[in-house]
Amino acid sequence: MSSWALLASLLGFLVAAVHGSEPWLNETQQVYSTNANSGSNGVFVGLTLIQSAAAKGALCLDGSLPGYHLHRGFGSGANSWLVNLEGGGWCNDVKSCVFRKSSRRGSSNHMEGQLQFTGIMSNRPEENPDFYNWNRVKVRYCDGGSFTGDGADANFIFQSAGLYFRGQRIWQAAMEDLMAQGMRYANQALLSGCSAGGVSTILHCDEFRGLFPSSTKVKCLADAGMFLDTVDVSGQRAMRDFFNGIVRLQGSGRSLPRSCTSRMDKTSCFFPQNVVPNIQTPTFILNTAYDVWQLQQSVAPKRSDPQGLWRGCRMNHVSCNSNQMQVLQGFRNQMLDAVRGFSGSRQNGLFINSCFAHCQSERQDTWYAKDSPRLGNKRIAEAVGDWFFDRADAKYTDCAYPCDGTCHHLVFRGDY
Repeated sequence: MSSWALLASLLGFLVAAVHGSEPWLNETQQVYSTNANSGSNGVFVGLTLIQSAAAKGALCLDGSLPGYHLHRGFGSGANSWLVNLEGGGWCNDVKSCVFRKSSRRGSSNHMEGQLQFTGIMSNRPEENPDFYNWNRVKVRYCDGGSFTGDGADANFIFQSAGLYFRGQRIWQAAMEDLMAQGMRYANQALLSGCSAGGVSTILHCDEFRGLFPSSTKVKCLADAGMFLDTVDVSGQRAMRDFFNGIVRLQGSGRSLPRSCTSRMDKTSCFFPQNVVPNIQTPTFILNTAYDVWQLQQSVAPKRSDPQGLWRGCRMNHVSCNSNQMQVLQGFRNQMLDAVRGFSGSRQNGLFINSCFAHCQSERQDTWYAKDSPRLGNKRIAEAVGDWFFDRADAKYTDCAYPCDGTCHHLVFRGDY
């Protein structure tokens, strides 16, 4: 790590200590859906630690072994693989990474022994018609940098903090282990992820394709991963500042797609909107036009709203006044602009609905249920299945809010 990166991280620590940190890593705050029906009977799957990871230096933030949950496929799906990269925010300075390493987002010592597979991970055909009998893997997220960190040479700097920035090595160790578990024989494979996992999916999509022979059908699904380089309500770029901290602290630049870093700065290449134009692998972008996490953290973050004018709107879209809705409609326009070129490719898929939500593929109520969100009379699971199996063109863009009555809007309890 360069001296500048070290200085930046230490300054970040001091600023966070004085002013407090935005809850960037708290991606799963307490929320409820306005028409919730998220129940699932999906299977519970145990955690497997990657024993070979330590020798490769592939370690979680706290130095523990990374891991995954694997549920074996059967029948017609026995040689098909769905690899899901877990999401869960990021850490961009020493303080937030130290906090994170004491949680399941930074240490396998704190991970659940079992996870229930729901939505696209479910093993039940009535919940997941196209992928239920595939080999389904949830790769746990414990590096805080969307599996991009490459700071192996910085151990001595952060020894007192006990931090390891090895996200890229974790990605490689997990893929090598899964290939040994039989993924190398896959006749079709899908890489997916939600939120920070959606970012990971976009950043690693072509790498995933490269694991397999050309005869294998390989595609990628990024859910709620289109984080935009947008201006917030105070005229600042909170998301760019935050991503810049990740890239500098964790040495992520070395792992980002060279198709992007060859023409743009490294921080810009952590933004999926600058990577997707050059992805060679067929990709499906699933996103809401009013992503609530981005609205809360990059459009109207608390630190950019000292008078609290956006507090009600941040927590519940029905509390937004006409001026605030105009800002949110502008954000929607930016989202549509970011995917316009991408959607022009025949190999790609798109489902942009006008809901106030975040992550829709891993929730049963939004993935595939009787009252799930629909566009073109297609539920998300149906649109993704049509795209993956080449059954139909799958490019759906919703009209502006409030025209869509099928949404499962998220409303947040309490402020932060």
